Amino acid sequence: MKKRTPISSIMTKNLITLNFNDDLTAAEALFKNYSIRHIPVVSGDMIIGMLSHTDLMRVSYAENIEEVELEVGTVVNSLFTIEQVMTKNVVTVSSTATVREVADILASREFHALPVVDNEVLVGIVTTTDLIQYLLAQLN
Repeated sequence: MKKRTPISSIMTKNLITLNFNDDLTAAEALFKNYSIRHIPVVSGDMIIGMLSHTDLMRVSYAENIEEVELEVGTVVNSLFTIEQVMTKNVVTVSSTATVREVADILASREFHALPVVDNEVLVGIVTTTDLIQYLLAQLN
């Protein structure tokens, strides 16, 4: 296994992002349409937060009520803003961080995704799934 592999070699570069003034309905659509679990929240090219699918579910108390899900979900989504629900003060890594360094952060901090930032500009995202896929490739 390569010990100094930069995270830039496994991170997702084609990012799906939200603007801080988007609404939670837009966020929910992105989670569903792209089958993703984490979305960086940006202002221009700068990351200001991270929204996870779990964050969205925390405010959607009617998740399991199928008959009124759409109506209640719409009401809940209009009660909260992305800025209120997202994680602020996000831990980031640079694209030159190694896979090992990122794995250490994800494991010790119990995160599932980290934004990759160079010169204060969001350039990627790395998830636990990216790390697992990398490790599996090393076993072949």
